[in-house]
Amino acid sequence: MPIKTISELDIGSRRVFIRVDFNVPLTPAGGVADDTRIRESLPTIKYALEKRARVILASHLGRPKGKPDPKYTLMPVAARLAELLGIEVLLTDEPTGDGARKVVSDLRDGSVAMLENLRFSPAEEANDENFARELASYADVYINDAFGTAHRAHASTAGIAKLVGTKGMGLLMEREVKFLGQLLGDVERPYVTIIGGAKVSDKIGVLENLLGRVNQLLIGGAMANTFLKAKGGRLGRSLIEEDKLPLARSFLKKAEQANVDVLLPRDVVAAAGIKAESGRVVPAMEVPDDLAALDIGPETARGFADAIARAKTIFWNGPMGVFESEPFAAGTLAVAGAVAENTKALSVVGGGDSVAAVHKSGVADKITHISTGGGASLEFLEGKKLPGLAALES
Repeated sequence: MPIKTISELDIGSRRVFIRVDFNVPLTPAGGVADDTRIRESLPTIKYALEKRARVILASHLGRPKGKPDPKYTLMPVAARLAELLGIEVLLTDEPTGDGARKVVSDLRDGSVAMLENLRFSPAEEANDENFARELASYADVYINDAFGTAHRAHASTAGIAKLVGTKGMGLLMEREVKFLGQLLGDVERPYVTIIGGAKVSDKIGVLENLLGRVNQLLIGGAMANTFLKAKGGRLGRSLIEEDKLPLARSFLKKAEQANVDVLLPRDVVAAAGIKAESGRVVPAMEVPDDLAALDIGPETARGFADAIARAKTIFWNGPMGVFESEPFAAGTLAVAGAVAENTKALSVVGGGDSVAAVHKSGVADKITHISTGGGASLEFLEGKKLPGLAALES
C-alpha cells in the first residue's frame, strides 16, 4: 500500500499527532546547541498550523533510561521551536497522564503542544501497547516525520500507527523516502558510494546490497583498515576487526565478480593515538608498528575526489578518519568538498559525521539531500523494511 503524505489528508481542526525527531545536542547550560533537526521539521509543522490543525508533537531526547531526568527535558527544545514558529509551544510535564491529557484537550485550532520526552517512560522503547494506546488517544490523525527513528519499532513510531485510523508521513519523511528510494532505483551513472566509519560489521549489509547497483565503492575510515589487512597489508596499531577479515576478503571477491571498482586508501595519516597533535603520511599497506591509521592520506583524497568528480549519482555515509580531531579531519573535509563541487550529480549524504563535515565545510546548500537519519538511511539502503514506515502502510 502506498503511504499517504500529510498533504493528502484532511487535518483541518483535527488533533494531529506528529512524531518528530528533536533528539538535538544541548549546550552545557542546557540550551539547544544545534537546531538543524528542529528546522527540518518546520515545513510539516507549519503546514499543519496553516490548516488550523491542533498539533501535538512527540519526540525523545538522549538516553534518560526510562525515567524522568531533568538533564533530558524537552523544555529548551520547546523554547527554541516557539522562537522559530513565533507562537507559544505548550510543554506537558510528562509524556502521558492526566497533565498531558489536559494540555491536549485544551488545544485550540492552529496551536501547538509538545509532550515531554517520550523516553521518560520505559514503555516507549518497549513498544508497550498500553502506552501506545494512550498516545493514540490524543490523536485524530497520526503523522510520522521522524525518519531518524523510523528503524525503531517503538510505541510512538510503530505501536501508535496501528491504533489511529488516519495516518501518513510528514514532508521531511516524504523527502527522505524520495531521495533514498532513488538510490535503490534506476540512477544516472557512474554511481559512486563513499563509505567510512569504524566498523565493517556496521556497514557490510549496505555494502552488499549496493554491490549490484553501484559502479565504484570508495572505502575510508577505520573500516578500511580491515579491508587493507585482508589484502595483506601491515596496519601497525590501527583499529582492525580481526574476526571480520574473512568477510572482507569474501566481499572484495564478490565486488570483483560484480565488476564493481573498490577504491581503498593508498596512503594514510598515522599517529600514535587520536590525541596526537599531528600525524605523518605513510603507505596504507605499510603502517609502522607503533602507529595507527587515523585518516586517509592526500593521495587517497585526490583519488577519491577524481572518482567523485566523474560521478552522476553519489551516496556518502561515514567519516574518512577521526574527524572530530583536527589533525585527522582533512580527508573527511576533502570528500565533503568534492561531493559539493560536483553540482551536476544527485548527491545524498547521511550519517552524523558526514553531515557534520558538510556543514563544517559550509557546502550543505550544494548537496541534493542531507539525510537526517544515519542508522535509518543505512537500513533503508540495505533493503530492510523500516518499522516506522511499514506501520504507515495500511
